[in-house]
Amino acid sequence: MIFLTALPLFWIMISASRGGHWGAWMPSSISAFEGTCVSIPCRFDFPDELRPAVVHGVWYFNSPYPKNYPPVVFKSRTQIVHESFQGRSRLLGDLGLRNCTLLLSNLSPELGGKYYFRGDLGGYNQYTFSEHSVLDIINTPNIVVPPEVVAGTEVEISCMVPDNCPDLRPDLTWLGHDELGEPTVLGRLREDEGTWVQVSLLHFVPTREANGHRLGCQAAFLNTSMQFEGYASLDVKYPPVIVEMNSSVEAIEGSHISLLCGADSNPPPLLTWMRDGAVLREVVADSLSLELEEVTPTEDGVYACLAENAYGQDNRTVELSVMYAPWKPTVNGTMVVVAGESVSILCTTQSNPEPILTIFKEKQALATVIYESELQLELTAVEPEDDGEYWCVAENQYGQRATAFNLTVEFAPVILLESHCASARETVQCLCVVKSNPEPSVAFELPSRNVTVNETEREFVYSERNGLLLTSILTLRGQAQAPPRVLCTARNLYGAQSLELPFQGAHRLMWAKIGPVGAVVAFAILIAIVCYITQTRRKKNVTESPSFSAGDNPPVLFSSDFRISGAPEKYESERRLRSERRLLGLRGEPPELDLSYSHSDMGKRPTKDSYTLTEELAEYAEIRVK
Repeated sequence: MIFLTALPLFWIMISASRGGHWGAWMPSSISAFEGTCVSIPCRFDFPDELRPAVVHGVWYFNSPYPKNYPPVVFKSRTQIVHESFQGRSRLLGDLGLRNCTLLLSNLSPELGGKYYFRGDLGGYNQYTFSEHSVLDIINTPNIVVPPEVVAGTEVEISCMVPDNCPDLRPDLTWLGHDELGEPTVLGRLREDEGTWVQVSLLHFVPTREANGHRLGCQAAFLNTSMQFEGYASLDVKYPPVIVEMNSSVEAIEGSHISLLCGADSNPPPLLTWMRDGAVLREVVADSLSLELEEVTPTEDGVYACLAENAYGQDNRTVELSVMYAPWKPTVNGTMVVVAGESVSILCTTQSNPEPILTIFKEKQALATVIYESELQLELTAVEPEDDGEYWCVAENQYGQRATAFNLTVEFAPVILLESHCASARETVQCLCVVKSNPEPSVAFELPSRNVTVNETEREFVYSERNGLLLTSILTLRGQAQAPPRVLCTARNLYGAQSLELPFQGAHRLMWAKIGPVGAVVAFAILIAIVCYITQTRRKKNVTESPSFSAGDNPPVLFSSDFRISGAPEKYESERRLRSERRLLGLRGEPPELDLSYSHSDMGKRPTKDSYTLTEELAEYAEIRVK
């Protein structure tokens, strides 16, 4: 905005130079609308000693030297001017008062240029001043916008038009200002070089939405159809605002992801993609994408987009969630615990979404959590039955992973109730079943004989371990008399237990003592007794008959006579030897046990050899009776 409160400089210089030298003062430039007029203010001076009677003057166009024959704009002596200026130029000033002001009317573009004044005092006293004025013929108002318009900061925009035509005064109107503010008209103002302008001001606070807004100013002249319009686009500077951004993104492991960030600002912002403070990509642009190929769980997290320019910054974040199957669960090691103690088992994994965690033992679920990454199983007062293999299984909709681990329970030996002894002919077998961890040492004690046999004596003891069970078998041969008492003792670092092994039932013991051969002999004796009684009854019935002799006695059958008549002794001894070998084994080793039967069945199921021997003895008895 221009406010003039003092006289123009060139008027002061004229006053100071009275009685001085040749000189002229005029505006270096002046403008006017096409079709209007313009008054070019001019003052000149010459030495006082010349004292001319009449002062004349000439205005030239584009050249100050007459010898170049420049177009004459105005000439006070002859009124002869160039055809371009005929009827368009006249002198407003009084040359006698040293005022050379020129008026040009009906302006057209070809009249734009330099104008020079030449003083003519008569004779040789003529002088062309080097000072000149440049006329600019315009068609649009001049809209003055500050070099920087910032959003949120009040700004002043002015519309200025020349007002140097005495006959026509411009009237200013703002165009497209409705959303900006109300204009203020300041009126006619004088410039530093003596020219005049009409000024209108517009005050408003711009917003980012005003950027690029087309603002206009119109200059109209009353009583004419002449209107001139000028426009200016507002370049409003404002900080970035992120206007485009992904919402939270879910992606399956191995897929391709594109994260987009777009910002609105003036000037364009510097866009930066960051994660955990690290710059991933940046560029000066309105939008920036971040491409992630074959995403992995390590790329899961929060990504930030930062937009900044000289007027501010903005940032937003997006969370990338990578979906993946559970990792292989981690368990706090293989555990060893003493029975009666407590143990805590922690199973952890990682997945997205959170998994279902389950701890199994022998296909039985012991503990389960849903949508958690860790599972803790508490076992108080651990028992031997808790020993074994466990599985921690983690699963979600993207897959399943499992980890096996062992829980080892250590405890003192426990001799199971199925431990017992059984006798067959002259052989006694004792079975001692012990449950223990770690593996115990087992010893068999015969108190009546003051003998202890342990498992290192392979000739008498056979041991086999299956899981936590240790089965030891003691075999005693040549036990024709009553079987001895047998004690089984199991011992490990946690303790010891002893148990007297019972024989299986009294009647079983009797038949065990008699053996298969004795059973056949007893059967033969029973048959003989029956025959004897039958013959006795017949004899009583026939005593009345004289044909029977009273001294006849029925034959009595003894076990010593239970032989096949006429059978060779060699044949009988070979068969007996073969049967004994089958029963006791050729090398004195303990017979193998069929572990597919329970220990409680020991002694109930006769061996194959005992069946064979019984059958043979039955054949002898049948032949003998016949």
